[in-house]
Amino acid sequence: MRSVTDALPAPPVPLRARLVLAHAAVQRVAEFTGTDLLHVKGHAIDPGLRFEGRTSSDVDVLVRPAHLDRFLAGLHHHGWRVQTGFEAGSAFEHAATLTHETWGYIDVHRYFPGITLPAPAAFEVLWGSRGEADLAGSRCPVPSIPAQVLILVLHAAPLANHQRGRRDIAAAWESATPERQDAVRTLLAELGAEVGFAAALGGLEEFRDHPEYLLWKVLSQGGTRIDEWRGRVAAAPTLAAKARIVLRAPLVNVEHLTVVWGRRPTRREIAREFFARPVRGLREEMRTWRGRPR
Repeated sequence: MRSVTDALPAPPVPLRARLVLAHAAVQRVAEFTGTDLLHVKGHAIDPGLRFEGRTSSDVDVLVRPAHLDRFLAGLHHHGWRVQTGFEAGSAFEHAATLTHETWGYIDVHRYFPGITLPAPAAFEVLWGSRGEADLAGSRCPVPSIPAQVLILVLHAAPLANHQRGRRDIAAAWESATPERQDAVRTLLAELGAEVGFAAALGGLEEFRDHPEYLLWKVLSQGGTRIDEWRGRVAAAPTLAAKARIVLRAPLVNVEHLTVVWGRRPTRREIAREFFARPVRGLREEMRTWRGRPR
């Protein structure tokens, strides 16, 4: 005879509850591995900076660069699996996405896009002024309030984030007191985040001569794949970094295709995509050229 418990399906866990518990689970991994990290965005945001109804779908953490390898090893030991690596994640190659059958998704940031101060020094600045958030009874380190505002504004800059980003800017930046805005400006100057910040707030043209200008213009206003790669090369800080980007440009992003298609592509499909990418890029360039005013 089946028990009542066996007969009834388990109730679905609300997304917010699962994510808050996921923050706590990730913090425990950080403590087990001796990792310094900051919980950013999502449910780690201070309530006073959120617009009403703001939701999240994953956990985001910024890790001290020197602790990154042992933290990733700890996540793997506790059941997390890499879905997308750093190089495949975005134009900035800043974060890896991992998944867990219970806790869902986590984005592990090795630095935050828009902050140009070297990653170890930038983390030290953010860590030195950190606060704490109580997430499912776990004391989770979070950036200071000015740093949270800065991160929300930077995250709002890319075109893909504009819809929610405008609401984040209104709640966190436009509603801030003059004193808080001054504190954010001081911090963004210290972190070298002026260009990304301007891209979010509409002042990007003031930085036309900056190496990151083209990349942020494409990300915040749109452009072709070739425009993006040009921007990535221009923004790279060293000749070696520029060369690496140029060499990687024609390669197929297998991890991205795996996520989009829901399966790993075959060797034949990878080869076909290798030759199709430059054709698509040239078509985009032609359409853009034809659409420009004469």
